[in-house]
Amino acid sequence: MEHQKNAGRLQSLDALRGFDMFFIMGGAGLLAALAVWFPCPFTEELARQMEHVEWNGLTHHDTIFPLFLFIAGISFPYSLAKQRESGKSEVAIHRKVIVRGLLLFLFGLLYNGLLSTWDFANLRYASVLARIGFAWMFAALIFMHTGWRTRAGITAILLVGYYLIARFVPAPDGGGADIFSAQGSFIGYVDRLLLPGKIYYGNLDPEGILSTVPAIATALLGMFTGEWVKMEHKDLTPSKKALCLVLAGIVCLGLGLLWSLDFPINKKLWTSSFVLVVASYSLLMFALFYYIIDVLMWRRWTLFFTVIGLNSITIYLGQKFINFAFTGEKLFGGLIQLLPANAQPFWEKASYIFACWLFLYVLYRKRIFLKV
Repeated sequence: MEHQKNAGRLQSLDALRGFDMFFIMGGAGLLAALAVWFPCPFTEELARQMEHVEWNGLTHHDTIFPLFLFIAGISFPYSLAKQRESGKSEVAIHRKVIVRGLLLFLFGLLYNGLLSTWDFANLRYASVLARIGFAWMFAALIFMHTGWRTRAGITAILLVGYYLIARFVPAPDGGGADIFSAQGSFIGYVDRLLLPGKIYYGNLDPEGILSTVPAIATALLGMFTGEWVKMEHKDLTPSKKALCLVLAGIVCLGLGLLWSLDFPINKKLWTSSFVLVVASYSLLMFALFYYIIDVLMWRRWTLFFTVIGLNSITIYLGQKFINFAFTGEKLFGGLIQLLPANAQPFWEKASYIFACWLFLYVLYRKRIFLKV
């Protein structure tokens, strides 16, 4: 027998968000350290997947950021419906959307060291949090004012328009460099021309100005997904919804790989092919979590990830301001020193993750959540 999800909140989203953030909370380092402890082709490939590709291509580590943005998109149709049902005015909802985008931009500045230097000339203004904030904000405003057909058209225009600019407009200062390189791309040129302060790579910022455009499409694809799962129809069972998500993921993968023949999969440029391939990964992962957690109701295993997912922004910022490594070392450092040298990196990472999770669990038990 299959179960309908609760009307309020998709528990699978909290768990999937926590799974995604686990890799930022030390999980990537833990799996990389596993290759030091037990070196073999499998663990070494696993370790390679825990690093970003240098330029074109894709590893698992390149999916973490866009999956988080995709998840933020999935949750918005639920949030919007809840706000409207509670009687909140459209003006108030718009204000909340815009304030959220600006707050994430501010948090990004704090993460980049605003309070430690106040050096505005050399501060990096672009950030992961700013990208999430602005891409989600613009996608949410589009979602609120358009039907699904118009949104589909806008999403296509964003991806195709970005491709046309990147493919056929070279950087005026590129000096003949490859059009899809940091120096030769128009995307990098816009950052060099308009982005104030520090640019992450000097000639391109991976969370820069123009590459926010396809990131809006990433958020919109998440909102399409949330709207689909939220839809109620007597013939549309949760199992059928999950199956359709899988099929949509396969379609996105095919389109993305086909497009990559002319527009390489590249996270730093956030290329249109990258959007589709990581949308495929996001759809398939969400379908898996949704089916297991919200359809089959197998939930006992989810606590570890849910604790992380409910305070994802907290732990992302917290790792910048709280010395969890110190806590982990004070709790387990003595025991770890007794282990073989090749095992110590793994358990050091494990102690760091434990310290982070314990902090989040205390917040979880106290019902303290950073809501933006």
